[in-house]
Amino acid sequence: MAAKKEKQFNPVETLHSIEEQFEMFQILNEEGEIVNKDADPNLSDEQLTELMTRMVYTRILDQRSISLNRQGRLGFYAPTAGQEASQLASHFALEKEDFILPGYRDVPQIVFHGLPLHMAFLWSRGHYEGSIIPEGLNIFMPQIIIGAQYIQAAGVALGFQKRGTKAVAMTYTGDGGTSQGDFYEGINFAGAYRVPAIFVVQNNQYAISTPRELQTAAKTLAQKGIAAGIPSILVDGMDALAVYTATRDARERAINGEGPTLIETMCYRYGPHTMAGDDPTRYRTSDTDNEWEKRDPLIRFRKYLEEKGIWSEEKENEVIERAKEEIKEAIKMADAAPKQKVSDFIKIMYKGDLPYNLQEQLDTYTEKESK
Repeated sequence: MAAKKEKQFNPVETLHSIEEQFEMFQILNEEGEIVNKDADPNLSDEQLTELMTRMVYTRILDQRSISLNRQGRLGFYAPTAGQEASQLASHFALEKEDFILPGYRDVPQIVFHGLPLHMAFLWSRGHYEGSIIPEGLNIFMPQIIIGAQYIQAAGVALGFQKRGTKAVAMTYTGDGGTSQGDFYEGINFAGAYRVPAIFVVQNNQYAISTPRELQTAAKTLAQKGIAAGIPSILVDGMDALAVYTATRDARERAINGEGPTLIETMCYRYGPHTMAGDDPTRYRTSDTDNEWEKRDPLIRFRKYLEEKGIWSEEKENEVIERAKEEIKEAIKMADAAPKQKVSDFIKIMYKGDLPYNLQEQLDTYTEKESK
């Protein structure tokens, strides 16, 4: 009798098997209809209204920030339109004690976590007062180095774990950030120590002008978390309810000692990468833009809330007008900040006695600035 031939291991089949398991998690379709009732987070009318308010406010903040940048009244700015559900719904699942480590596009989350808006404007201008984080506010200022916040988040989460604090560290990066070494180091450390962290990858399809498919051979970015032993999920990033639910569940697992989660939110940025000269028409087609505009997170969520009878054009206009007034006031406050001096930089970077060479520089600049 012939011996039974053992099946040979096929690594290609294993790869395909893993990739096929990453189906898009969605609750609201493009028409604002519930298509996954079992996953509905059943937020109250008040919570739903508040989440929509934050998303509309952020769209206006984005429009005004772009205008202010063009007027020369803001410095660095990365547009957010199209990513409101990804940003605000993920933040909506957090508590005040949780810690946010944002990327440079993630100003809205830290504003709604408690950062005064005028400080966000000062940060954009490069003013040192914009980086003086208020006492008790659990945030870092936006990270400019691509992916560096992932390593920092792993460290903050480890601190929570060591102290027995029931809180999570949540960080964000874009699809391009997953091509950085810091991304892998951060999630690997977090997975190894099972720290309470949530890693959000906002896949807006382009790392500046490089399309996502040219960055990696991986079918999804979510699957990269599996290599680090981290539960991972692919979410419709234009669906506020799906993003909220995925983040809420990840937070519950984290504070229960079950370790980190990686969430890939499939979304799109309608504007340029930043206002520093990027022209998206050079690498994106109008057909692609139009297709994603049909999935606009505000339109989708608005339809859902209007069908429930808890949102209206009048209510949205009230939010828009309030946003404009608050933004106007915040810019006034930013304009009133004292002008920066070289001597200030020397003073705030050192505590105690200065080395003789820096003391000489301080004396020189203090004299020049007094004239």
